[in-house]
Amino acid sequence: MLRAIDPDEPRPTSAYRVPWRIDQVYERHPLIINVGPAAVDFVRVFVDLGRRSTTEEWGQMLPGDTAEVCLCDADPAGGLVTIAWFRPEDGVEYLWRFAM
Repeated sequence: MLRAIDPDEPRPTSAYRVPWRIDQVYERHPLIINVGPAAVDFVRVFVDLGRRSTTEEWGQMLPGDTAEVCLCDADPAGGLVTIAWFRPEDGVEYLWRFAM
């Protein structure tokens, strides 16, 4: 859920390492692995294939969990993948994007 940012709200004191690693075992099916120390909640993946887009809902991913994204219908130049998730510790939604 989006919320307005309060300019008086204190900023986070430290950076948060993205919990994802991408392994390109298969040419058009990258594996996304939760390499973080904790579970992440409500994981969603938005795939922009150029001509069309898809959304996948993965739910909770525990440390070490792996999921695969299909980019078979992507333009020859590749696709753009955005991962969205919530950290249970703070309830904040995070986004991370990568291109294949």
